[in-house]
Amino acid sequence: MTKAASAAAKDLAATGVRGVHLAWADNNGIPRSRVVPIGGLADAAARGVGITSLFAVFDSHDAITYDQPVLPTPSGDVRLVPVVERLRRLSGQPALAWAPGRQLDTDGSPWPYCQRSVLERQVEAAARQGMQLLAGYELEFAVAPAGSVDIGSEPGHGGPAYSPHALVPLDDFIAALLHDLEANGLRIGQLHAEYGLAQVELSLAATDPVSAADDQLLARQTIHAAAHAHGLRVSFAPLVTPQAAGNGWHLHTSIWRGGGNLLAGTGQWPGQQGAAYLAGLLRELPAVTAVTAPSVPSGLRLRPGYFASAYAFWGVQNREAPLRYVPGSALLGPEHANVELKPSDASANPYLALAVLLAAGMAGIEQGLILPEPIGQDPGTWTARERAARGIERLPVSPAERDAALTGSEVVPEVLGTDLLAAFRAVRASDAAWAEGKEPAEIVHAHLWRY
Repeated sequence: MTKAASAAAKDLAATGVRGVHLAWADNNGIPRSRVVPIGGLADAAARGVGITSLFAVFDSHDAITYDQPVLPTPSGDVRLVPVVERLRRLSGQPALAWAPGRQLDTDGSPWPYCQRSVLERQVEAAARQGMQLLAGYELEFAVAPAGSVDIGSEPGHGGPAYSPHALVPLDDFIAALLHDLEANGLRIGQLHAEYGLAQVELSLAATDPVSAADDQLLARQTIHAAAHAHGLRVSFAPLVTPQAAGNGWHLHTSIWRGGGNLLAGTGQWPGQQGAAYLAGLLRELPAVTAVTAPSVPSGLRLRPGYFASAYAFWGVQNREAPLRYVPGSALLGPEHANVELKPSDASANPYLALAVLLAAGMAGIEQGLILPEPIGQDPGTWTARERAARGIERLPVSPAERDAALTGSEVVPEVLGTDLLAAFRAVRASDAAWAEGKEPAEIVHAHLWRY
């Protein structure tokens, strides 16, 4: 790896690259990084660079919580090692390159708080069962002029939703973004003006889970840089105003064995094992949501009628469903079948989000879970009695409800492991304490530019 890093550093230096972002995401979904000079890349690949162990207990506001048993002091250090095979020159920041980082203990062993390693282990566990996951993110973000304090008073585009006219004021940004995404090795399916306030959405191509999480971080870096270069700033926050539709980072997955998509079925129903995968997601959905939509504003976003998913159920092409099954078709082919997780946003660590999702679905297959009938309506329009009759419950939205769902699961805590689970819960508790007594508008604004 050191030899490959040396060769890559030489090639990059010849093109004018002077430094490399070694990037990771913390337990709040916030990207963090260290920049090493290009001449130091090979050494970083061999020995890593030092970072404090306390990044595991940073909360969403950069406060460090010691209110947990696993990292109770400021002492400690870990090594951040670049994943050289994912090294990319940043098209929109030509003096810099980018690589995801893996966090190791000082003896070179996996650090229990390394989120990327958690996902890698889960992918390996699925592979031992002969299964592979494909995953792709849809990223929603809101656009505003550079220097804007909020988006409600200075939206970057005025709509209409889904209209080409909405993007005309953003032409230069959109053109640069499409160029930079391609140059950075990111394939997208489409880009458009979305429904929310000043909102844009793009979809990343499906790939293996670890690459999908890496791609999500690289896409964020690419979008931020393109926006900055064109006098704009973007917000990936779950909500940009208390009233507007929020930013979801919908996660599409399919589960494969022997080259076949297990979600491909007949008509509007997945195959037997695909149905069990979906049933596993549905059973663990409250705990999964505690990881995929973990922040205080995440809970404010998950409300009925906003296509954000307020209740736990699945449906076929039902955009109000937290688990939206997308069947194959004559036009696209049966292998196109996938399931979209809608209660997911930028405050989720992408590696942990994919790890718990894969584990939940695999548990469904291993235990042969039975999938209930789909729902084609919006249960938010039903009476409480009608929802109870169908067994439809509200997804957890408060920090206390999410913590109870997380600790009550038999699957998700095992994926995270004892140490990381404790740190994750401590960070969530610190966020909840910060938000206590604050109005929604203050909470939303405090998270607006964090991601």
